[in-house]
Amino acid sequence: MGVSFKFGPFRIDTDAGILFHGSEPSQLGRRAVALLTVLVRRAGAPVSKDALIEAAWPAQAVEDSNLTVQIAALRRVLVDMTGETDWIETLPRRGYRYVGPTVTTHSDSTATASQLPPLALPDRPSIAVMPFANLSGDAEHDYFADGMVDDIITRLSRINWLFVIARNSTFAYKGRAVEVTHVGRELGVRYVLEGSFRKTGASVRITGQLIDASTGMHVWAERYDRRSEDIFALQDDFALSVVGAIAPSLRRAEINRVKRKRPDSLDAYDLVLRAQPDVDSGMPEQVTQALVLLERAIALDPAYALAHGNAAMCHHCLFLRAGLQESDRAASIHHARSAIAHGQDDAQALTLAGFSIGMDGHDHGAAFTALDAALAISPSSALSYILGSVLLGWGGDADRAIEWSEKGIRLSPFDPWAFAAFDAQALAHFHRGRYEEACRAAYRSVQANPLHSITYVQLAASLAKLGRLQEARVAAARVIELHPTFRYGRQFAGVNCAPALASSLGEALGVAGLPE
Repeated sequence: MGVSFKFGPFRIDTDAGILFHGSEPSQLGRRAVALLTVLVRRAGAPVSKDALIEAAWPAQAVEDSNLTVQIAALRRVLVDMTGETDWIETLPRRGYRYVGPTVTTHSDSTATASQLPPLALPDRPSIAVMPFANLSGDAEHDYFADGMVDDIITRLSRINWLFVIARNSTFAYKGRAVEVTHVGRELGVRYVLEGSFRKTGASVRITGQLIDASTGMHVWAERYDRRSEDIFALQDDFALSVVGAIAPSLRRAEINRVKRKRPDSLDAYDLVLRAQPDVDSGMPEQVTQALVLLERAIALDPAYALAHGNAAMCHHCLFLRAGLQESDRAASIHHARSAIAHGQDDAQALTLAGFSIGMDGHDHGAAFTALDAALAISPSSALSYILGSVLLGWGGDADRAIEWSEKGIRLSPFDPWAFAAFDAQALAHFHRGRYEEACRAAYRSVQANPLHSITYVQLAASLAKLGRLQEARVAAARVIELHPTFRYGRQFAGVNCAPALASSLGEALGVAGLPE
């Protein structure tokens, strides 16, 4: 026997997956025993529904009703055998908690970590960064690989919605060949980051892969080739790139997971995740749908900064693309201020709030105070650089707009907001009179998000400046198709466009046939 848990007249044999009442085995099924094991192991502490489902149905998409049925069966057996009712407490919208007699743990001397029951998953996304393999054939390079992992762990730990396992736990696996699913069970994490390092002469190759430990499926993978003139700068650069890339990958994986849950079982965190793709679309119809979910999240948790930040972004979209209504502008600023008030440790909430305050409140000083705070918390926040570049672009600061947009795209090349970075580049190049470059950036933005009307504004203006009037008029027609109420004078006033940029853009858009 590896480990057993004793409580009241009961004992769980975790190896056999059996609940004993005294010396007699109960008829409780293995799934119900798995659920009870997680609950008694964390006696007195809340256990989320996700953690329980993961324990009883690993790597499966099941509805919450399955969990409800198993918990009911479990309670029935415990009550029937003892006559006592106080065993498992329901925590509305959160999960369950064991509240029965004191639990004691017993194990024999031959028990190993692999025989222990899996740790319950935290209530938020969780990740372990494993020691990177040194493939250079030179043990002296271990310091570089280890330092890089330290840096990645430190940077990931700054993301407040992510549960990150400490270095001391993951480095216990150094030099051991171990299955990712095994690591996930032992450390109680959903995701595992693995990597390798190889140095040949002045060249360094680093690979990384993010794996869902519950399924073994890859979430993200990348290879980086660099010169190693400054090994510490390379280490920092790689850590920044990895964290910038995997943060949105984790978000996407979490969104896909939450989509499998029943709508009536969603808590505030789940509601925000489910709303996120519609928020990121920048489309009025979709952000209107997102607001329904976000308002539910805020009703459940009025101090949820990210819910407020996303709501601000939704109202910003409605303000600019659905009639420039003052009520939407005011709502954007209101939610942005709430996000800042409640989100001092949340880089994404601060970023969204700063963008809304800058774009809709026309307060660039306050906007960049929020963005700088976000980057101080999470220097790898691609979204901070991307949305900051848009503010800089409309504000006429062309050089910084290009610098920030390039940083954002480098950190997260496939970010759902990448189109906005290309928009900022198109504005900046147009402002500097580089119309060919502006066209290229606008076309890249169109490719990234073909339904975003503002991108066609930059494209139409750039084409007009190049004398390609037929193409400019086609782009202008697309603007009106996507945004029938578009008037460039009102639009420029709405975003507080720099006067010189507004004058040049307006002249070109008039030539392309767009109304003032």
